[in-house]
Amino acid sequence: MKKLPSIFRQKKTWTTLLVIALVLVALGLITLSSLKKTNSKMPVNKPGKTVSTDVAKKTAEDFINNFLMQSGSKASIKDITTEYGLYKLSVDITSDVVESYMTKDGKLFFPQALNVAEVTAAKNGTAATDTPGAAAAPSATVTKKSDKPVIELFVMSYCPYGTQIEKGMLPVVEALGNKIDFQLKFCSYAMHGEKELRENLLQYCIQKDQNAKFNSYLKCFLENSDSASCLTSTGINTSAANTCVTKTDTQFKVMANFTNKVGYQGSYPGFDVEKADNTKYSVGGSPTLIINGEDIQSGRDSASLLKTICSAFNNPPKECSTVLSSASPSAGFGTATAAASGADAAACQ
Repeated sequence: MKKLPSIFRQKKTWTTLLVIALVLVALGLITLSSLKKTNSKMPVNKPGKTVSTDVAKKTAEDFINNFLMQSGSKASIKDITTEYGLYKLSVDITSDVVESYMTKDGKLFFPQALNVAEVTAAKNGTAATDTPGAAAAPSATVTKKSDKPVIELFVMSYCPYGTQIEKGMLPVVEALGNKIDFQLKFCSYAMHGEKELRENLLQYCIQKDQNAKFNSYLKCFLENSDSASCLTSTGINTSAANTCVTKTDTQFKVMANFTNKVGYQGSYPGFDVEKADNTKYSVGGSPTLIINGEDIQSGRDSASLLKTICSAFNNPPKECSTVLSSASPSAGFGTATAAASGADAAACQ
């Protein structure tokens, strides 16, 4: 049987989602019209008996891998819960986790749900919000000035948009040096599985105990995502790092909570190491840029970030005149760039 194109590999633009919705509506109308034309006594298919979560999980995995995934790739169901009278599935497709749905009899599978508020907002050119009266998007100019700006950048270590802004930020940190207080922090939940929890712990510890080598390690990791080789090439004391990771993991029960599914945010495991700061700033995704306590939305290229951060000084130093690249780093790992396109809004959230 010919396999269907992988919907999980396609970029989900609003246009694509709307087309999918229209196709589903059209199919529904055709089916309804056909039913009206048939004998009214003709049996109509009804929902079957509810299957167990184990059966639903296996059914979904088999269907996804046989018909929706690219050859050579394999998806797995990481979590299954009940929502809106359906089974809600967290589908791990290696590069990301996708939320899908299945009827409780295991007969109908829905690859992706359309959020009515978000689709409506996108069509109207506005940003969808969860609560009325939400604040407008933050400015790229910092209003709270200081002699030594404090830069807190919240990311998830494997979020492609977090790595994007990190690549733009590192040259700025190198240019401004000790004129700023730069702190890389981590969101209170991880969207990219166990590997992200472990990398978060490692980066937290390297920054905490071997800060002089942290930027070099981060630059290497952002280029190739190979943590082991970066530890070696940058001369990190792995014994000290591992000791810190174990201590921090024990203190915040990161891996224990992951294994026991404690403290999850929806279908995503929690990462409580810097949860207090996440709560303080209402961090809602990766990346979140906080400068002098102010939530800031900046372009992710080095030139834009330098300009934004320099707006936070009472008296900008001469380093603010440094000429940095205005090419926007690509999302994800690697050194590719693209023409700068102003402030970026994409995030893992």
